[in-house]
Amino acid sequence: MKTIGLLGGMSWESTQTYYQALNEGIKAELGGFHSARIAMFSVDFAEIEALQHQGLWQETGDILTRAAQGVEAAGADFLMIGTNTMHKVAEQVEAGIGIPLLHIADATAARLKQNGLSKVGLLGTRFTMEQMFYRGRLEQQGIEVLVPSAERQTLVHDIIYQELCQGQVLNESRARYLDVMEALVEQGAQGVILGCTEIGMLVKAEHTDIPLYDTTAIHAEAAVKLALS
Repeated sequence: MKTIGLLGGMSWESTQTYYQALNEGIKAELGGFHSARIAMFSVDFAEIEALQHQGLWQETGDILTRAAQGVEAAGADFLMIGTNTMHKVAEQVEAGIGIPLLHIADATAARLKQNGLSKVGLLGTRFTMEQMFYRGRLEQQGIEVLVPSAERQTLVHDIIYQELCQGQVLNESRARYLDVMEALVEQGAQGVILGCTEIGMLVKAEHTDIPLYDTTAIHAEAAVKLALS
């Protein structure tokens, strides 16, 4: 079994979901008392969040690169960044290490193509919805990406930072997200990417008939497969 390198803490609420999914995935494959080999560095998200909203992405990349180098030194065979938004600096981080990076958008694109989807809605932080570091990577693989209106992007973004990253899961916010998803389906989306690692805490398959693609779960499943390859 390979050792999985994980950069976590962005936020820790979603990192615990990663940790559980990775261990459950290994146990499902190997049985018995098996669990995942994980080298993890969990950052202080307050520092990252402040830099994000100041647009200081180079500085966030410097923090994650140092963390990734520590994970590599601890014996990781490949790296996961446990957040969609911080894949904005994925190339910077990858350039600073000698192990491969398992990109969350690539894992998601592979699942979408496996299921025959060519047009999807994307929910995430404003950075992920507005900018091309994530959407562009999907589009390069032949997947058309729809995002909410500017007003709805603000709603989605604020719920992530003000509630989900604080561990708050509110029924009212779930209803608002479902409204946003329905609007994307009306525009032709065949499914919706939960493109922030916290959204899966709020909206699950049991809440809607819309096909959902939880990037945290997809990323973890891809890591389990790679760890056992």
